[in-house]
Amino acid sequence: MSRIICVIPARYESTRFPGKPLADIGGKPMIQHVYEGVLRNGNVSSVTVATDDERIFEAVRHFGGNACMTSREHASGTDRIAEAVQKMNLDEHDIIVNVQGDQPLFQPVQIDEVTGPLLRNPAIYFCTLIYRIRHSEEIFHPNAVKVVFDKDKYALYFSRAPIPFVREKSTATDYYKHHGIYSYKKSFLLTFTGLPRGYLEKREALEQLRALEAGYRIKVVETQFDSVEVDTPEELQKVKEILLNAKEVEGKKDW
Repeated sequence: MSRIICVIPARYESTRFPGKPLADIGGKPMIQHVYEGVLRNGNVSSVTVATDDERIFEAVRHFGGNACMTSREHASGTDRIAEAVQKMNLDEHDIIVNVQGDQPLFQPVQIDEVTGPLLRNPAIYFCTLIYRIRHSEEIFHPNAVKVVFDKDKYALYFSRAPIPFVREKSTATDYYKHHGIYSYKKSFLLTFTGLPRGYLEKREALEQLRALEAGYRIKVVETQFDSVEVDTPEELQKVKEILLNAKEVEGKKDW
């Protein structure tokens, strides 16, 4: 049977928020919240943080996690994961899950959602989660990546721009955003990261377009769980407030 291996890419440098994986949330670095979220999924065989920075590496080791040092030259998180995977003793049929290190609110069940198609259908090798946009401001926000897909739930295109473009404004339209959690068969992951960066990938700064430009298919699964990606200190504060409110609802205010 295929094992599910989770690798969390985490780099220190960020134009808008340097060092964000180490940002404190309730007394823990953000990367620890993500790591512990993955561990709450009982189907994951192992978890590793793939990082380019000793500070993140040491922080992960400090809370008892697994970490792997990778190059600082990678263009994307998937490229970083591929380097880490090549250092592991994995089978070609193992499934690699990419959980973003800046999504501390992701739900463990989303790992099951994104790996399900690969486990059920051997012809599927790449999958990601999408979420129907509920807040209209996200339709026009470049950090909320939009996606359109065909009748079989394979992605047609991803963009930072609003897609589809609706010519008749009175037409009711659902918009979907890309959630950022991926799963790949190990064999495809290494093929994917061996491809040259694509024309559209470079312009949109979206790594998944590399696969589409090269003719590969990406299965999409709609999740009912939204997630706040922490790209700025303001978004970090939003995450803190959400977690604090959740703790208060549970009657645990001493965190």
